[in-house]
Amino acid sequence: MSIEVGKPAPDFTLTTNNGDTVKLSDFSGKNVVLYFYPKDDTPGCTTEACDFRDNHQSFADLDAVVLGVSPDSEESHKKFIEKHELPFQLLVDEDHQVAEAYGTWKLKKKPDKEYMGIERSTFIIDKEGNLQKEYRNVKVDGHVEDALNFIRENLS
Repeated sequence: MSIEVGKPAPDFTLTTNNGDTVKLSDFSGKNVVLYFYPKDDTPGCTTEACDFRDNHQSFADLDAVVLGVSPDSEESHKKFIEKHELPFQLLVDEDHQVAEAYGTWKLKKKPDKEYMGIERSTFIIDKEGNLQKEYRNVKVDGHVEDALNFIRENLS
């Protein structure tokens, strides 16, 4: 399955940090900010999550829901949410099926090893379920503000 701006975003079913099951289609009628991140409670991922937290009301004012996705477990997500008081759901993608569908499961290279992992990415999905914007290989600084401005200027 390929992903393309202007086309329907791939639907999925994942477990939340609370053990509930959600589908992307459950959020029909809302804008969705679907962000993929490598690992709970690491420096860059914590900064990004806290930026989404600090702007949560601004997203809500634009009728947008924030959903974070990583391969971490439900228990890991619970601890991350509690520690940083995150007001949005984190979704469990342990088998990285959704990351693969969105093209964020990539070969990563460090000087001493190569491994597969999440490439930090964000997808803005409109109220009808169509992909409107993709941010790939995201740099954390200023990213949440960019996503918020995109929704404000294009989807509100």
